[in-house]
Amino acid sequence: MFTMLYAIAGYFFLMLAVRLLTRRPGAQMTMFEFVIVFLVGGVIILATTGGDRSITNCGMAILTVGLLHNVVAWLKSRSSRFGAIVDGTPLVLLKDGAWVDEVMTGMSMAPEDVMAAARMKGINSIFDVKYAILERNGTISIIKAEKEAA
Repeated sequence: MFTMLYAIAGYFFLMLAVRLLTRRPGAQMTMFEFVIVFLVGGVIILATTGGDRSITNCGMAILTVGLLHNVVAWLKSRSSRFGAIVDGTPLVLLKDGAWVDEVMTGMSMAPEDVMAAARMKGINSIFDVKYAILERNGTISIIKAEKEAA
């Protein structure tokens, strides 16, 4: 029984830690962020199973986390407010060629990160970007500026 309670607490702790650490998806995580996530996950596993390293105990921990993950996913699909708490909301990083400094600082984003996403869309200048938006999943969406007819 304690294993299930520890697994639930560990799940929410790890979700909170990842949420506070970064918004970047796995492919964009820095090595430092990967190390932190895996280290915290490993510590939580040790705390969850405690001294009982039996197959049954480990299976209960895995089953609890899997079921809890499905419950959280179901709640996110039913409640947009819960989804915003768990996954966050999209944030504007760049608007009409001007950086939104408080968002950039709060998300620990550098202008180079946004420009890398813009270059992937074939945009080479900040002034060709109408909006750069940090999405809930950590990707950066680029909306091109409309060219004015001369």
